[in-house]
Amino acid sequence: MEGYDLIGDVHGCGATLGALLEKLGYHQRGGVYRHPRRKAIFLGDLVDRGPRIRLAVSIVRRMVEEGEAHIVMGNHEYNALAYCHRAPKHLGREWLREHTPRHNRIIKETLDQYRDHPAEWDDTLAWFMDIPLYLDFGSFRVVHACWDQSLIGALERECPGGIIDEAFLQQSVQPDTLAYRVLDRLTRGVHLPLPEGVAIHSGDGFTRRSFRAHFWARQPRVWGDVIFQPDNLPGDLEERELTEAEFERLPHYGLEQPPLFIGHYWCEGVPALPTANIACLDYSAVKFGRLVAYRWSGETRLDANHFVWVRVPQEAAARPRPWEIDFD
Repeated sequence: MEGYDLIGDVHGCGATLGALLEKLGYHQRGGVYRHPRRKAIFLGDLVDRGPRIRLAVSIVRRMVEEGEAHIVMGNHEYNALAYCHRAPKHLGREWLREHTPRHNRIIKETLDQYRDHPAEWDDTLAWFMDIPLYLDFGSFRVVHACWDQSLIGALERECPGGIIDEAFLQQSVQPDTLAYRVLDRLTRGVHLPLPEGVAIHSGDGFTRRSFRAHFWARQPRVWGDVIFQPDNLPGDLEERELTEAEFERLPHYGLEQPPLFIGHYWCEGVPALPTANIACLDYSAVKFGRLVAYRWSGETRLDANHFVWVRVPQEAAARPRPWEIDFD
């Protein structure tokens, strides 16, 4: 083993994922992408939005099951589980994740692409339940959105290895539970609410009343010190001072801790490192950005020269290629 190749949010860009794996030196043998000296780690969010969701899931699942890769759960895998699991009667609703217009829209492409393959979708949901929420290799760590050591410690006591069960999933939709706090923080990160009456009209068509904040600023003072998303804050809100309550909501990942790899945050442009020990690998692949990997080979200080990426073509160009896995 020479190291690991960590790959950011795929979001159904299955053909592009195949191209990135080929660029990294992985080649198909027995229907599975393999590398002679390395393994891959996927940062979650395989599903939703993209044109080749089933292909993306198939590639990754086969690699994981053959021992060629690891994966952590993203918020979109968690959303799918909650959306498709019926709620216990005491919750007073039919589904764990209610089928609102917003939630319907987010999962629409996934359900459309599995519509003629219901057994495959059921099997995929069962596989999602086996995906851990985090990985700690000692020399480096992986989580979809935010490493919060106190919550990870509590999760480990409840669900060894960070793999949730049905009871934990059901509890996760109730805001007063540990399960809710764990799933929200590890797969969605920290959100700070915007002032009353203020909203962000995001580039993906959604209206948001909070913004994504990062967790590595040593002494953040204003909102602009912690915002971590492509959408700018309206007006002069980046100069708004953090309240004590907002500051306390921000965990801190210090430079003395092992390298950490995250996805989730819709970065744009040429991949760069926010700190010497954190790499975000979500570069808006499904918005025709970049599908990004980081080639880690044991270094304690990360190096931006280790990023590898392929650009995601427009959907019309993202058609199956002859080398794609034919799972029909």
